[in-house]
Amino acid sequence: MITLHFVRTLRCGSRSWRQPGALCSGLKVKVPNCRDCREARSRSSISDQGPVETMEDLLRRTVAPLPTYETRDKSSPPPESSSVEIMHFYRSLEKEHKLEFLSRLAQDFGVDHRSVSELAGKVVESQQRDMATVLQAEDRLRYSLIPRYRPMLSHISKVEGGVKFLVDLRADVIDILSSKASDSPHIRDLNGTLKGLLSEWFSVGLLCLERITWQSPCELLQKISQYEAVHPVRNWTDIKRRVGPYRRCYAFTHAAMPGEPLVVLHVALTDDIANNIQAIVREFATLDSEEDVNKINAAVFYSISSTQAGLQGVELGNYLIKRVVRELQGEFPHISQFSSLSPIPGFCSWLQGLLSPQRKEVRGVGLLTDQEWRAVEEVTGAGSGAEAVEALRKLLGTSEWVQSDRLVQVLEPALMRLCAWYLYGEKRRGYAINPVANFHLQNGATMWRLNWQADTSPRGITNSCGIMVNYRYFLQETSANSATYLQTKAISASEQVLSLVSQFQKNSKL
Repeated sequence: MITLHFVRTLRCGSRSWRQPGALCSGLKVKVPNCRDCREARSRSSISDQGPVETMEDLLRRTVAPLPTYETRDKSSPPPESSSVEIMHFYRSLEKEHKLEFLSRLAQDFGVDHRSVSELAGKVVESQQRDMATVLQAEDRLRYSLIPRYRPMLSHISKVEGGVKFLVDLRADVIDILSSKASDSPHIRDLNGTLKGLLSEWFSVGLLCLERITWQSPCELLQKISQYEAVHPVRNWTDIKRRVGPYRRCYAFTHAAMPGEPLVVLHVALTDDIANNIQAIVREFATLDSEEDVNKINAAVFYSISSTQAGLQGVELGNYLIKRVVRELQGEFPHISQFSSLSPIPGFCSWLQGLLSPQRKEVRGVGLLTDQEWRAVEEVTGAGSGAEAVEALRKLLGTSEWVQSDRLVQVLEPALMRLCAWYLYGEKRRGYAINPVANFHLQNGATMWRLNWQADTSPRGITNSCGIMVNYRYFLQETSANSATYLQTKAISASEQVLSLVSQFQKNSKL
């Protein structure tokens, strides 16, 4: 059990937090190790500091019961100090104790299930009466389904730093669920409640589109660099180029989180749709210091990064792309080509799984044609069958194979059609298993072109064998494509992609 007195002690001395022995001696408790320290914290009551308030006491004092249905619009809000106290207390907890806090909050201060059951019965009974009675019974039931902690979350959002606190709180909840630290249905319900609130607070109408330039605040540029998740920024010169001529960088911000970009989109203004990332983020010698409008015929979205883990599932990236397209059309009315140049995370992991010796069905032999396997055996010196499969698996586990022109030539047709199938044919619940593909397809883009050796960085080779993909945004078709994908799960794809998929189906014995 964590006490408020203990937390206040921690906040007074960060060094003591890192040194449990020193901390506990300050509390006049001799503790030989961290485990004993935690147990002592749960038991101790420091008599000369007055009564100790536990986590449970704090929650019962600050999480007010829901007002009755009749007084729901008449009750006064809690003092701001209660929200601040909750925020300070939670931030001071260690990870394991945050789990305890969230579990108590979700389970002990959620929905009154007995009341819900009673009111549900009254809704059923009311069906034989007039509509006004039915609607009131349904409204009472609806109100009873509000978790007791929900008003507390809403009040926290109104204090300074409260919205950011709740975004970070949901990030912790998501981490708990994804790491399986807890599989509690109460924690899942808390996650759903937080997601619903954040979706309202971060609706597109409340977001501000901001163009990032070299004149933007230094702190903002630094955050843009730190948050870049697709193509890491190497230095200040690199970020200067990414916001300079023939480049655009946009971010959504929110008034409740000033100076904090929520989702960031990098755009390259090019003569044609780029087929490799080297030309965008590494080769700047050909760029002029001043933009020539005649050289700008395409906008390539080469990186989009969500910066807040707690906003997972809140629709932001889709709206950002749409807003940026409108901005660019206003600045360059003649631009007609809009496309992404996207990485393919997960492709190599998927391929390694197919080549794994533990795989009983095919053992990888059916992935390549007989002629391609003979070429692999010739280049690697491996024997046929399982030996060649294992040699290929080990090769693809490193980036060394790209140093061999012969291997690059041999593997290109096989890896291209395998990658096309991974993007087009591998599904989860009927939708593309690759998260980047699923994102752009939901937005209405067309799976347009696979590009060989498009990202020759070690990261690009490791993640996707250097292959990248363009998702083309044909603006007149995006709405129809999006609806078709979401409703029927059919993917809009170009002839190149469909041809590669057809070759996979013909040549691979899967």
